[in-house]
Amino acid sequence: MSQQPFNERPTPITAASVRQQPSGMPFQRYVPFGTVDLPDRTWPGKVITKAPRWLSTDLRDGNQALIDPMSPARKRAMFDLLVKLGYKEIEVGFPASGATDFDFVRSIIEDGAIPEDVTISVLTQAREELIERTVESLRGAPRATVHLYNATSPLFRRVVFHASKDEIKQIAVDGTRLVMEYAEKILGDDTIFGYQYSPEIFIDTELDFALEVCEGVMDVWQPGEGREIILNLPTTVERSTPNVYADKIEWMSRNLSRREFVALSTHPHNDRGTGVASAELAVMAGADRVEGCLFGQGERTGNLDLVNVGLNLFSQGVDPEVDLSNIDEIRRTWEYCNQMQLAERHPYVGDLVYTSFSGSHQDAIKKGFDALEADAAAAGVPVGAYTWGVPYLPIDPKDVGRSYEAVIRVNSQSGKGGVSYVLKNDHNLDLPRRMQIEFSRTIQAKTDAEGGEVTPKQIWAVFEDEYLPTPDAPWGRIQLRSHQASSAADGTETITVDAVVDGSDVTLRGTGNGPADAFVGALAQIGVDVRVLDYAEHTLSQGSGAQAAAYWECAVDGKVVWGVGIDTSIVRASIKAIVSAVNRAQR
Repeated sequence: MSQQPFNERPTPITAASVRQQPSGMPFQRYVPFGTVDLPDRTWPGKVITKAPRWLSTDLRDGNQALIDPMSPARKRAMFDLLVKLGYKEIEVGFPASGATDFDFVRSIIEDGAIPEDVTISVLTQAREELIERTVESLRGAPRATVHLYNATSPLFRRVVFHASKDEIKQIAVDGTRLVMEYAEKILGDDTIFGYQYSPEIFIDTELDFALEVCEGVMDVWQPGEGREIILNLPTTVERSTPNVYADKIEWMSRNLSRREFVALSTHPHNDRGTGVASAELAVMAGADRVEGCLFGQGERTGNLDLVNVGLNLFSQGVDPEVDLSNIDEIRRTWEYCNQMQLAERHPYVGDLVYTSFSGSHQDAIKKGFDALEADAAAAGVPVGAYTWGVPYLPIDPKDVGRSYEAVIRVNSQSGKGGVSYVLKNDHNLDLPRRMQIEFSRTIQAKTDAEGGEVTPKQIWAVFEDEYLPTPDAPWGRIQLRSHQASSAADGTETITVDAVVDGSDVTLRGTGNGPADAFVGALAQIGVDVRVLDYAEHTLSQGSGAQAAAYWECAVDGKVVWGVGIDTSIVRASIKAIVSAVNRAQR
């Protein structure tokens, strides 16, 4: 067949031929954000080589954005997590707002829960009665900062406060003086005391006025050698591109007097979806300190995501100076405290962020792992110590506590959804997401081998064979017969389990902080190494004889598998689930 000459072929697509249509949206109502006249800006050429100072405001800014604010128990769990991760500055509340926050601050002080090297921070508005109550909450704290703020932006001056610039500045100056007076009156010499000031909605405040207010505050506080002041410059509502915020930070950093005694702090929100970029560019522009929340919890679209920024640094070879090596433990505590769920695609922590479904991606990742192992062997170092470089994976999942099990897998999103729907609709089984993925892989193997449609009856038969062997068709090393559990006064539990192991009757005994933990210890007696990674449970029906389903994700001798148990007793269901995981791992 003759080929058409190239110059006679159809006209190719060009940029000029692609014409987008007007949206019809009222964009004329909005005004472009102004820029900063800073032609000699230096931040674009900077590189972050050290972690900034971090402040977590999960217990204040994050908590106030929750539909159901944290209970005292959940607040304490969040505080303990932040301490464990290594955050040295933690904003713990707004104690003058009510008894809940005040009592929480008092509880962590009186319980001795604050390590000597951790500074707690509390927020207050610039009213005398609120300042007094705020400082009172800190009595006996080892290290504490009072964070005072007032709104300085034109819109707030005009619409909310009907106040002049001079009046707004005076609020900040008088508030600073009152903080100092009440700290002198209430706090003893045992408290190392600091001060933070925020010109609220700094991003919208005229730069020269923001500078004037901050200078007026410093004239009262008198920062100097051994007497720091924290000046926090928030994007309370993110409205500019990150480069404009960086310009404003650099401008302030250049023009502040007594700069060497100022901790210049940044507090980005995420209204434009660029909070992380704003923080990183602000640090490049001279900010010393970054405020935010774990996983970006906060009002509207959230505060800055501290974990995201920390692991961004980590991925560039910079020590984040907080321990983020067990990302799933952090997530589980965060979800308990906030009573919220993180998205599957949330950076670094979502269930699917280290997973590739595309065949070409999977091939590249496999080759990357092979090359990494070969390069490490050639260099004579362990793979875990060799410079990371695998396609599509910005960091090694193992460095944040994830396994490689989910990195390369064959899975269809619709297949997983259909399988989980059948199990929930027909059998009331609500599988955890990662278990949905595991079981859909089993179904996919069946369809690949046999072809055709898999009916709901066939799906259930495969599920039973995979996770719930019937008594007349047992499989695996262990068959559970009976168990007894008892509790000691110190809260530990002892469990005795009668079972058939490798065809012989065996009695297993173990002690732990719960029946499941005790059973895991008992399994060690027969040489089975089990580490629990995650679990979920729910009832299948209502009434006194209702059954419960337990799902346990376990690493059995290094192999990650799920197990399922169904029983009228949730304890027995959990034991069955662990047995199921062990049997499946060794099947």
